[in-house]
Amino acid sequence: MAFTHVPGASLYWKRDGRDHAPALVLLNSIGTDMDLWDAVLPHLQDRFALLRIDTRGHGASVAEPGDFSMARLAEDVLAVADAAGIARFSLAGVSLGGMIGMELALRAPQRLEKLALVCTSATMDSASWNDRIGTVRAEGMAAIADLAMGRFLSDAAAPAPFESVRRQLLGMDPQGYAGCGAAIRDMDLAPRIPAIVAPTLVVTGTRDSSTPFAGHGEHLVQSIPGAAHVSLEAAHLAPLEAPEALAGALASFLES
Repeated sequence: MAFTHVPGASLYWKRDGRDHAPALVLLNSIGTDMDLWDAVLPHLQDRFALLRIDTRGHGASVAEPGDFSMARLAEDVLAVADAAGIARFSLAGVSLGGMIGMELALRAPQRLEKLALVCTSATMDSASWNDRIGTVRAEGMAAIADLAMGRFLSDAAAPAPFESVRRQLLGMDPQGYAGCGAAIRDMDLAPRIPAIVAPTLVVTGTRDSSTPFAGHGEHLVQSIPGAAHVSLEAAHLAPLEAPEALAGALASFLES
């Protein structure tokens, strides 16, 4: 585990798995940290050199207040990969992590082997995100916790992961959440993703109300050349609700 210093932030990252195996970067959603992937790791660590990163303003990664951009978040990933000595890698990102992955695929295609987009989208309602950013900056994380948790996990989720994610959400830096929310609000991925050249897997959750297949996943599948699709029985945080199924889908895609 280590920290990498970049403009405006100190990024926390951790290596798992096999050192000389194919590299796989795992990115978290907004409002969570690298622990989001904990239940998936046992199914991947014997196959890959895993690099997990706390997105700036999340987990142990600290950041200066302000609006972040998707380009800045993609540069953060590249900086950490450089620090970890990883030249080329595949990437799996959940929600915001998938958005960062798409930006990185467009900005640095030479670095990316394959791309897995988990419960994510290339377009979101910017007005609702602007409202959420304002609420968090004025009132703190508790003001949006119920809204976020209602989208993160379904009623089928076990109590322990639900309570853990809620504690994590309530304890995070509101400025970090708001900064990443601004990156989602301002992203311009939708018209650009047809230029993605990395082999891509789109993973959607049947219980995901934030980025369902209809209107979100289907747009990714239709717009990214050659993209494949897998549907899992999960809500927005698929690594928590369907860790084994997600790991199987990722391994099958990455090793094919």
